[in-house]
Amino acid sequence: MHTQSAIIAAVGIAASPTIWNIIAQNEYRKHTLERILGSKYRGCYALAAWIFFSSLYRDYLFQIAVDKNAGHAIIPSSVKNSEFLIGMMKKAGVAVMGAGMTLVCSAYYRLGVTGTYLGDYFGILMKERVTAFPFSHFNDPMYLGSTMSFLAIAMMQNSSVGVALSAWVHLVYWVSTNHYEGPFTTKIYQEAAAAAKEKKTE
Repeated sequence: MHTQSAIIAAVGIAASPTIWNIIAQNEYRKHTLERILGSKYRGCYALAAWIFFSSLYRDYLFQIAVDKNAGHAIIPSSVKNSEFLIGMMKKAGVAVMGAGMTLVCSAYYRLGVTGTYLGDYFGILMKERVTAFPFSHFNDPMYLGSTMSFLAIAMMQNSSVGVALSAWVHLVYWVSTNHYEGPFTTKIYQEAAAAAKEKKTE
């Protein structure tokens, strides 16, 4: 096993959301990007660009790890009917990829650029909570769809290392949404609601 590439990919997977959460929470408290760029929208777009390109680099590290560990298969060629089983798994991977991309793209369509890329940390709040699909069925459809896409690649390339890294992606996103993004976003909207209520009573 090419351990180094797998470790580098795992670090990249964890680092990406960790860094963007640090940047976003700092923005909410200190408005650093807004002050530097002269607009909260410009600040949000700058963070969006960083998230987008850092995510592409994370995906690149994932693919390197999969390629360098090609010998570690989910279904080894020594297994009976391996060609048939691998073919079925690849087809299932295509279906999983389609479902994952549907979640990602539909979530992006509902949220737009600022809603997707943490605009609420810049004070760019949604008028109301989005409840249409995919949010009608999933709490974090974009993260779920992203995780499914990683798993799909692992399935299509018959990579056990890819499956392990996909599980790591799921864990990283779970920690991020349940212990950082989720609670902090709730806090932002609670504070905004309290401020609006106080303004009405003045």
